[in-house]
Amino acid sequence: MFKKILIANRGEIAVRIIRACHEMRIRTVAVYSTADAQSIHVRLADESVCVGPPPNKDSYLNAPNIISAAQITGAEAIHPGYAYFSEQASFADACERCNLTFIGPPAAAIEKMGDKARAREIAQSVNVPVIPGSTGTVANDQEAARLAGAIGYPLLVKAVAGGGGRGIRLVQNEEDLPKALAVARMEAESSFGNGEIYIEKFLEEPRHIEVQILADQHGHINHLGERECSVQTQRHQKMLEESPSPLSSQSLRNRMGEAAVRIAKAVGYTNAGTVEFLVDAKGNFFFLEMNTRLQVEHPVTEAVTGIDIVKEQIRLAAGEKLSYSQKEVKLNGHSIECRITAEDPDRNFAPSAGQIESLYLPGGLGVRIDTHIYAGYEVSPFYDPMIAKLIVWAPDRTTAIARMSRCLHEFEITGISTNVGLQQRILNNAFFRRGDLSTDFIQRRLLNGSS
Repeated sequence: MFKKILIANRGEIAVRIIRACHEMRIRTVAVYSTADAQSIHVRLADESVCVGPPPNKDSYLNAPNIISAAQITGAEAIHPGYAYFSEQASFADACERCNLTFIGPPAAAIEKMGDKARAREIAQSVNVPVIPGSTGTVANDQEAARLAGAIGYPLLVKAVAGGGGRGIRLVQNEEDLPKALAVARMEAESSFGNGEIYIEKFLEEPRHIEVQILADQHGHINHLGERECSVQTQRHQKMLEESPSPLSSQSLRNRMGEAAVRIAKAVGYTNAGTVEFLVDAKGNFFFLEMNTRLQVEHPVTEAVTGIDIVKEQIRLAAGEKLSYSQKEVKLNGHSIECRITAEDPDRNFAPSAGQIESLYLPGGLGVRIDTHIYAGYEVSPFYDPMIAKLIVWAPDRTTAIARMSRCLHEFEITGISTNVGLQQRILNNAFFRRGDLSTDFIQRRLLNGSS
């Protein structure tokens, strides 16, 4: 087992990983930008290294500085968390060349599944259904127009790299296609350094369901059930997740789980990963993409399975075998996670930077909060606006909703704007309460006045 791990991330996920390491008696190294010098993850780590000024490219995306920090402090492994270097094959490869263990999948698997068009082809090769769309990337606007005519509108123009809802444009008709192609390419190039795109059919009112997998280096792969991730903003940013999905029967759960495992085996996958699907109104599921990393919403799976996914990541990276079989994975109760962000939903989710003047966090039975904030903390304009994850567990969905509603009511924060009020509206919505969800839920059920 590792003696020292460097966490190449910030915020709540860095705190989450540090805590897991300390429970495993592993020493930790935090990296931070000058803007994060007072962050809790820096205080909790055994050692810390400043890796640059606030812009991500100069600090948290500064690979030479981060690898140097690992080498200088004697870390044996690097945990990337999510975002940043978590899905960059070149960084995983650089770690290996520098005799550092990358706590994640092999570089080859990241590269194969990081190209969304190639990932579709891999899914098809193992008989997992995909949404109708282009085969591979689209070379130019002429090819895009021809394919769009064959697929039919509405459709999505999507970046082959990256994630988080960036590089995606909905196209309703032929006249809108050229602009959508240009904007998607520009956004993809800016966000991921890769402007390639592909096209797929837009499904009307689908659900976004994802399956968590864990795989060791000895050929064993298990899935940990599914998460419902349909509650998203118009920019495809997830707001609330739950496990299990109110949609899923045991049959659908098993079929999606088996499909996720087949895809992982096809690329020689190890460590933690998530296979994402869209499910239509008839219960048909289609492969969407694979996230080759830890997910923001992993706590809801931990809550219903009792499996610490971060600790499992570390054990798997150290070469240990999975400690349980697929038959031993049982889903118990229901869990919901609300992402608390420093944004103003009434101003098109405009970021809200500034100092937190006061803070009261809810608690009680079945309540977990992953966060890095405190009264007096300065929310920086340089980074992702998520400031906390509020997670609840209860024996059933109805009780979980009631518990989350109570927690959101207790959550008090001043000095910045947050989405707590919007999360309360989601929980109180009649469609949400009966599990009638789709990826346009917020636009269709909240912003138009439905309840």
